[in-house]
Amino acid sequence: MAPLVHALACAFGLGAWVAVNGLWVELPLMVNALPEGWELPSYLTVIIQLANVGPLLVTLAHRLRPGCLREAAVICSVLLLGVVSCALLIFFWDSTSVVGGAPHSTAFFVITFFLALVDCTSSVTFLPFMMQLPARYITSYFVGEGLSGFLPGVVALAQGVGVARCVNASHAAGNESSGEEWRLQTEYLPPNFSTEVFFVLLTVMMCISSAAFVMLNRQPRTYELSAQDLVPDAKPRDGGQKVEAVSDYSSYQLAVIYLLVMWVNGATNGVLPSVQTYSCLPYGTRAYHLSAALASVANPLAGTIATFLQSRSLLVLGLLAVAGSGCGGYNMAMAAMSPCPLLQGTPAGEAVIVLSWLLFTGLMSYVKVMVGVILRDRGHGALLWCGAAVQAGSLVGSITMFPLVNVFRLFESADMCSTQCPR
Repeated sequence: MAPLVHALACAFGLGAWVAVNGLWVELPLMVNALPEGWELPSYLTVIIQLANVGPLLVTLAHRLRPGCLREAAVICSVLLLGVVSCALLIFFWDSTSVVGGAPHSTAFFVITFFLALVDCTSSVTFLPFMMQLPARYITSYFVGEGLSGFLPGVVALAQGVGVARCVNASHAAGNESSGEEWRLQTEYLPPNFSTEVFFVLLTVMMCISSAAFVMLNRQPRTYELSAQDLVPDAKPRDGGQKVEAVSDYSSYQLAVIYLLVMWVNGATNGVLPSVQTYSCLPYGTRAYHLSAALASVANPLAGTIATFLQSRSLLVLGLLAVAGSGCGGYNMAMAAMSPCPLLQGTPAGEAVIVLSWLLFTGLMSYVKVMVGVILRDRGHGALLWCGAAVQAGSLVGSITMFPLVNVFRLFESADMCSTQCPR
């Protein structure tokens, strides 16, 4: 029975972020098919931030009406919404409608909001449910949560998203000549399987997670625990004295920690994802494809490393954040230099940009995990402020980049075949 429950816990964790991670790794194909083009990632970052209304409502319900919200019912509704939304993507992901005189991917954006609502809400519902089972199954759940980023990345790698080549194509010459002229243009090769098939596989993953939850919900419970009980507030004991959370950090150090939370999440959730297309696509679709897929693998890998190799030193975490920010700065600089970034058109340039995105995601993910471990030991209030800092940083990053990309258009797209860059 124990191996079965471990497998179910792993499959249940798979549904935590598999939908949103699947959208990110499929972007290299969708940016060539949807009217938003290279601006699509910046739209996604804003939509995902708006979906944080889900965990906010769940947290408020637990705080204002303790015990009135049944987590099993909420999870069932969330997973059902995820399955339906993934299924709708199969048929409507490329549907467009005219808004403001221009075509937009309205259906895709609406469905993406509901998928993000599912994944964001899982953060405050899935783990409290797992706490009802024996503690030994929590590790299996986190393994499954890591797979929610790993499996879509593997599927995207097998799909061969966005592979392209340069071909000669004829164009009508100017008015002074009746002949034709030949130019290099980008021809995107068909993937090994279509976007529709990818979303079918994503729907299957959500169905597996849903079935695992139904089976887990029938397992014997050890005790009931809701979201507000994950890290209980300090309460008076029998002697009437209040037990304070033990901490070795000063107020100044805590302020640094919360600023670090805002900085890391602002960079990883808002700023850099908005310009990933501009930093990678000038090097070719393979660079964009690899950076998106491998970054989705780096996130759970960093979480796994943090499980076995922990460092609570603020100096070490600060240095790692600086190193990650350096990689992010390089990615941003290449985006600003688009369509002619450094080493463009060379294997070295392609390798460096992919490695830079991999290190940026991995280093920042490790810092996020370890900061969460530090604040968890300080109690419920610290975690509430941590969540507020996460959302504040992500929101500031998203709303800062959206006008820069979509209104002022400070970043310029490129065609890897026709763009002429000075050597």
